[in-house]
Amino acid sequence: MTRSAMWPLYAAGFTTAFGAHGVAASLGGDAVTSLLVLGGLLALYDGAEVLLKPVFGTLADRIGARRVLLGGLVAFAAASTVYVAADSAGWLWAARLGQGAAASAFSPAASAMVARLSPKAGLGRAFGGYGFYKSIGYTLGPLLGGVLVWAGGLRLLFAVLAVLGAAVAVWALAVPDVPPLPKSRQTVLDLVRRLAEPSFLVPTGALAAATAALSVGVGFLPVSGRTAGLGTVATGAAVSVLAACAAVVQPWAGRALDGGRLTPRTGLPAGLLITAAGLACAMLPGLPGMLAAAVLVGAGTGLVTPLGFAALAARTPAERLGQTMGAAELGRELGDAGGPLLVAGVAALTTLTHGYAVLAVLLALGPVLALAAARVPAAREAADDR
Repeated sequence: MTRSAMWPLYAAGFTTAFGAHGVAASLGGDAVTSLLVLGGLLALYDGAEVLLKPVFGTLADRIGARRVLLGGLVAFAAASTVYVAADSAGWLWAARLGQGAAASAFSPAASAMVARLSPKAGLGRAFGGYGFYKSIGYTLGPLLGGVLVWAGGLRLLFAVLAVLGAAVAVWALAVPDVPPLPKSRQTVLDLVRRLAEPSFLVPTGALAAATAALSVGVGFLPVSGRTAGLGTVATGAAVSVLAACAAVVQPWAGRALDGGRLTPRTGLPAGLLITAAGLACAMLPGLPGMLAAAVLVGAGTGLVTPLGFAALAARTPAERLGQTMGAAELGRELGDAGGPLLVAGVAALTTLTHGYAVLAVLLALGPVLALAAARVPAAREAADDR
């Protein structure tokens, strides 16, 4: 498959990330009058994704990922247009919920199509590119969103999101169709058994842990910087360094995987340990500790993300890719929400430094648990041979 067929899918990844974080800089404008309202608008989008991604992933397997991709992008554009036309606080919440539900459809469909359209030997490069452009969306979301809100308010931001969703939908028409494959009947028990296998749990757990650390880094490194007396320029630069490292490392990790220089078995534990080391650096006072944390957390998560998705794609039957990607995306969303909650909870009882330490220890334990999980099937096979 030519790389040109992947570009609309990469654009879809950018769209869901930009849509999630574009309102992050809108505090004080239009209907966003408090931190509580801003937090609700951000959470509404993510909450819809947590609930609906597995549903739409399964639907993609049933009716075809391209249909779900196109339908989700069109629905995203329509939901964004709702607030542009209505311009009221109530319709803002409705539009935000619609955006999240639509992203829940086209995000797992896009990742499933990346897997279906890529040869097994090219999965690393494909998911490395997909992750790169998704990271760009997360990074530029608050910046571009802030500029648009400053220039024309939330209506301009939502108008741009509507145009973006519609443009990517038209572009995605050029993506080859991948019709659903015949599959055997699957009971709920069969699904539970498949999702409980180490081949799913290990990559998904690594993705969730890495996303938790990334979310903590973006959210709490500026807090640590301000506590150390650093200005907004320095703290903003640290977050930018973190995002840039995560974006740059992903294509490299994908190429290394395809070239045989890296494997999920070695790369996922290495990524988690690098990320844990970054959180340990966040415990150090001052700018050097904050920058070291940004570099290591960004690099570690950038290593884990393409390897995790490529491992899932390689070990999942093609007819179940949508379901697997939807469930894996759910794991990432839970990590995205759970990491900051864990660190904030520990910090409320002790200090932020202790919060970093607890999450760092959990990430460092990840490779040990993954190794133990991988040995269970091997032990069973050995017992059966005897």
